[in-house]
Amino acid sequence: MNFSAWSIRNPIAPLLAFGLLLFVGVQSFYKLPITRFPNIDVPLVAITVTQSGASPAELEMQVTKEVEDAVASITGIDEIQSTVTDGQSQTVVMFRMEVPTEQAVQDTKDAIDRIRSDLPANAEAPIVTKIDVEGQAIQTFAVSAPGMSLEELSWFVDDTVKRALQGQPGIGRIDRYGGAEREVRIELNPDKLNAYGITAAGVNQQLRGTNIDLGSGRGQVAGAEQAIRVLGDKRDVAALADTTIALPNGRFVKISDLGAIKDTYAEPKSFSRFDDTPVVTFGVFRAKGASEVSVAETVGKSLDKVRAENPNVQIELINDSVYFTYGNYEAAMHTLAEGAL
Repeated sequence: MNFSAWSIRNPIAPLLAFGLLLFVGVQSFYKLPITRFPNIDVPLVAITVTQSGASPAELEMQVTKEVEDAVASITGIDEIQSTVTDGQSQTVVMFRMEVPTEQAVQDTKDAIDRIRSDLPANAEAPIVTKIDVEGQAIQTFAVSAPGMSLEELSWFVDDTVKRALQGQPGIGRIDRYGGAEREVRIELNPDKLNAYGITAAGVNQQLRGTNIDLGSGRGQVAGAEQAIRVLGDKRDVAALADTTIALPNGRFVKISDLGAIKDTYAEPKSFSRFDDTPVVTFGVFRAKGASEVSVAETVGKSLDKVRAENPNVQIELINDSVYFTYGNYEAAMHTLAEGAL
């Protein structure tokens, strides 16, 4: 039967089908995310191994080389890069673009699991993660307040602003720039060290061994096998002050008896200025697949609430790539309408 002839004799069914397809198409079109650049899924996998107190040379021989040899045999690898710092080794495996990302992650995990027993016993379990290739921040804000120091502004951004934004639909992460980082500083008294017969290096070595959380294998608990973990990380300054240090003569002394413990801020490694005034800035990154315009609207509403609750704090938008993205979107829509007419 000729479909065209049948449609002419029975126009209702084709018109209903056309209307349904048109409705679904329009709905799908308006649900498309508005972004400046397309989402790119690049098969990049990172393997991170942490071993507290280990030097880069030790990690290179005992960890990094083992990891690189393990993943080198995986099919589809394009390049392997490793970075070793004090106490941490990170290896980034770049696969060819045709390799599915999930397969790349699973193959890497399987390869690392096979060499887990060959790594140092005091090294933490390797962490295998997918690296998401992200663009720049879609919006950047400057935070200032006449009666607040940079340290207080930093805490305000980390505690108040991030809490208000993180977890909102479409928001990937919030990065703070400038300001100050919290630091617990132990200032040892040389006279007290001499009196107790211990060196600063000895105190440092003992703190490295006690102020960490370590895995201790597995054991039978209530008839079931459970992971055992020794928690040694000090959760506050008071607990750190009560840490005992072994002396050469077999006695023990609290770290607070050897010097002063200060809950302060680290030396700034970056700074931000706006209108020649020191400020704290933060950038908003969208989640993968989210619309930049929708994220910007969500950020605006959330920050309006923060401003209302903290009228003494100024949060100013200083960089907005969403403005250009939306401009490109409107130009494309106008061109589409002109073409349709």
